[in-house]
Amino acid sequence: MLIDSLAFGQEGGSLQGELQVATLTRLLDLLTASAGCLTYRLEGGVGNRNRPQVLLQVDGVLSLRCQRCLEALEYRLDLRSLLEFVDGDGDLTQEELEDDSRDFLPAQKDLDVVALIEDEILLALPTVPRHDDCVLPGAAHDEAILSPFSVLAGLQSRS
Repeated sequence: MLIDSLAFGQEGGSLQGELQVATLTRLLDLLTASAGCLTYRLEGGVGNRNRPQVLLQVDGVLSLRCQRCLEALEYRLDLRSLLEFVDGDGDLTQEELEDDSRDFLPAQKDLDVVALIEDEILLALPTVPRHDDCVLPGAAHDEAILSPFSVLAGLQSRS
């Protein structure tokens, strides 16, 4: 699925649909399961300095691997990215480069929408996904963690 990024933004184009998670091949290595789909929506518009831009929204659930217990972790994806298209890096001011409300991309005649969506998902994922309340593999949930200093505290109380 290809669009002209400049024309899409300037004409206020709109595109929406569903993507099967299994088709996002660069994402698959990070997942425990590739079932399901994600919904997406692209809304074109014109931003500051009359630059074309796109608001990208992606929603769904991904099954990531918890880096602590190595079990599946359901991650709710609620992605909102404002992308502004520019002709080159020299076109941006320092203030714009420091602005976190939007990202800048080079304008493309043939922008691959699926690749753009996958790029934005990869950037939005946590670096180290993990459950809020899990333990290392092989450790019991109710096993008390013994501090190496507790032995010293016991020796001190005897004297």
